[in-house]
Amino acid sequence: MSVAEKIRPVREPAAAREPRVADEHGRRVRVGELVLRYALLLVVLALTVGPFLWQLSTSLKGPTEDIYDSPPTFLPEHPTLHNYERVGATIPVWDYALNSLKVAGANVVTNCVGSALAGYALARLRYRGRRAATLAFVLAMLVPVEGIIIAQFTTMRELGLNNTLVGVVLPGSIGAMNVLLMRNAFRNLPYEIEEAAYVDGANAWQRFLRIALPAVKGTLAVVAIFAFMGAWDDFLWPLIVLSDPSRFTLTIGLNYLHGTFANDERLVAAGTVIAVAPLIALFACLQRYFFRGVGEGAVKG
Repeated sequence: MSVAEKIRPVREPAAAREPRVADEHGRRVRVGELVLRYALLLVVLALTVGPFLWQLSTSLKGPTEDIYDSPPTFLPEHPTLHNYERVGATIPVWDYALNSLKVAGANVVTNCVGSALAGYALARLRYRGRRAATLAFVLAMLVPVEGIIIAQFTTMRELGLNNTLVGVVLPGSIGAMNVLLMRNAFRNLPYEIEEAAYVDGANAWQRFLRIALPAVKGTLAVVAIFAFMGAWDDFLWPLIVLSDPSRFTLTIGLNYLHGTFANDERLVAAGTVIAVAPLIALFACLQRYFFRGVGEGAVKG
């Protein structure tokens, strides 16, 4: 072999020089498939986040900017927070937000506590009628809200809870879907952990509070997010049960912006952003627990 052949660099095949992209299982992903995935993700992102970003942009536009201009302009030329001030001057938006926060906070507490207790009882305790109780929660999910809303209103009136925030909270205090979510989370826990605690003398409450509940924090966060979103976004039931404007929730109060200022979409957009902001903040705080569902209940150590 000559000296020139010894110092000549070895050329790798073209396929080896291409960057290797693999999925979570270590399998190679083709470039075309990767481009298609990102294109679909961008479409989904535009459909989900796009309307909120447009509302945010509209809420920051001043009165001199034409929001119906064609082609539309996304970025405001002169951003201003004056529309948010006008929302507060038009309706007591912060009082409505406080009422919604009370209702949503109470709904989160009652759903987390009640669903955890009921789910643990359905998954871990042995008693007669456990399957029938589980079936009852499944059937409760099949009943539409519109079909029982008159009965709920009559019940609240008989209890004297009409036009109160307690009457708004009570029908949704424990959701059937949340109970089933907690039941499935507790069923995925290994029985050996609780059996060891039972041998050590732990009773049912100790096993529930110290062993089972800390292992299902992810599902508990999911229940909290669902309960908060359901109570915060609810419009029909508070509209029916509440008649005093001082007790209105935010969804009912923002409806006045459509009637009083039907032509000013800037106020409607500002009110929409005010209503959505707490949901984004809650999800941002609980997202690391929200995406823990796959490995939840596994034995650590």
